[in-house]
Amino acid sequence: MKKILKFLESLAANNNREWFNNHKEEYLEVKNEIEVLTQKLINEVAAFDPDAAYLGVVDCTYRIYRDTRFSLDKTPYKTHIGIFINPPMGKKSNRMGYYLHIEPGRSLAAVGTICLPSKTVTAIRRSIYDNVDEYLDIINEKEFHDAFPEIGENMVKTAPKGIPRDWEYVALVRPRDFVASHPLSDKEMCSSDLVEKTGKLFSIAKPFNDFINYTIDEISD
Repeated sequence: MKKILKFLESLAANNNREWFNNHKEEYLEVKNEIEVLTQKLINEVAAFDPDAAYLGVVDCTYRIYRDTRFSLDKTPYKTHIGIFINPPMGKKSNRMGYYLHIEPGRSLAAVGTICLPSKTVTAIRRSIYDNVDEYLDIINEKEFHDAFPEIGENMVKTAPKGIPRDWEYVALVRPRDFVASHPLSDKEMCSSDLVEKTGKLFSIAKPFNDFINYTIDEISD
């Protein structure tokens, strides 16, 4: 992992094609390490979510090359590496999954997903509203809350449509993105038990993912 973090740090300081091409061999070594790490994480997740066993490395990893066509930022390479284990269909599926973000000083383990269709987000909010006691039991469970104290990103400012403004738990349904993350220091990322620790965090969050995936699967049928 030290090699990966060092490469990403250097890439962030030299985000241009000439530097990258001159360090292509180093990148290929990093890419190989990521593939090995990804397979280990797939195996770890499959121990508590058997559908993960159907995934291969390519189903869970991303290209380092940025799509700059519609971006004001024209730097050609990502300066982080993401591994998204999303059983059973992989990274492109609109379901809750398990994500490891690798970036010097900003690494994290996360669960959930982002950019769901608005129809799906509405259904998730309604499910939380209708089953709030079950949802609270999941997110307030000690291990989960200790690991993931904040739930949701990209919040709406008021109560979403269809949810009473004066509902006492309205904050639970304000996210547009139902994700939760746990920061990982560079020291933790380089520890020998990274896979086991990350797998433990993911396993703690499985009930959270399952709750929301149940709704996603229902509206997809």
